[in-house]
Amino acid sequence: MEGAGVERCPSIETFAEVAEGGISSPQFTSLCTWLVSELRALCPLEEDVSPTCGPEDAEMFQIEMSGLLGELRCPYPSLTMGDVTARLRTPDSCLQLLYFLSSELLAARLQARKRPPSPDREKQSQEAVHELQHICQALGMPEADPGCPLPQLMADIKAKISGLLSVMPPEQMAPLLKTPLTSEEWKTLEKIHGALQAEYQCRRCMMITRFDITIESFHWSERAKDRGAPMSKAFRPLRQSLQGDSQVTLAHLLAAREDLSSIVKTSSGISRDKTSCAINKVLMTGSVPDRGGRPNEIEPPMPMWEKRREGGGGGGGCQRWGKRKKKKK
Repeated sequence: MEGAGVERCPSIETFAEVAEGGISSPQFTSLCTWLVSELRALCPLEEDVSPTCGPEDAEMFQIEMSGLLGELRCPYPSLTMGDVTARLRTPDSCLQLLYFLSSELLAARLQARKRPPSPDREKQSQEAVHELQHICQALGMPEADPGCPLPQLMADIKAKISGLLSVMPPEQMAPLLKTPLTSEEWKTLEKIHGALQAEYQCRRCMMITRFDITIESFHWSERAKDRGAPMSKAFRPLRQSLQGDSQVTLAHLLAAREDLSSIVKTSSGISRDKTSCAINKVLMTGSVPDRGGRPNEIEPPMPMWEKRREGGGGGGGCQRWGKRKKKKK
């Protein structure tokens, strides 16, 4: 437990040295506050202890600590009995408080290890493992062994990234976002990201719906009746890969490099090398069917509904489109 305290407070070496400073020492109160905050993260405690800014806050600190010790059912009378402002006057009582809080924290951590992980925490763990697998894949590393310790995996990733950075030109690693943002600016950026994400999610869902309808229309022809199963089998993996939710996060902004700010036209030679195909060279000549698509030339009402005729299929209504009469000039 001393190691945990030393890790957060580099100037602290031992509990005994901190206890010598007493209740007026910022090191002592900050260490107590850290121990309590770690304990509250594992236990549903109502009482809390606020950090002190100077000796004038010592009395309030002792009052709050008294309430916390009562909730923890501290077994030491010297810390729970008598005048509240006189319980931590000696270094021995301060040292006893540190040992009690650290032992409670150690017990809480051991109990937390025995508890089964909550669904939310298990989901977060799975997402973290999934992201690490993506990182390994992007770096060209072999797939991580499920039994590999997380510190070892992170060390391997760090070594791989350091090796790649050492051979890459510095200009290729220039970040797109160079200005540090304040907390308020990050909040504004999150709102902008949320609005854009909702907009593109709506567009993406619309395109996926149009895609589903188009594929469904292929099954209406007589020739497709005997080929429905092979068509569905070929289409299903492609459809399952399409997601309605956007996968772009603020992390992509931090990872973006300067080269992403250059705009390349889709008709440029570099782009056409990857998108050109044989169908682009087919030229339609002669009478080309009119595909419509001009709303200003459609005369309402467009559809007319009537009941299905007998033998014409299932229930419901059907849509009959009337021919538009040409206006006489």
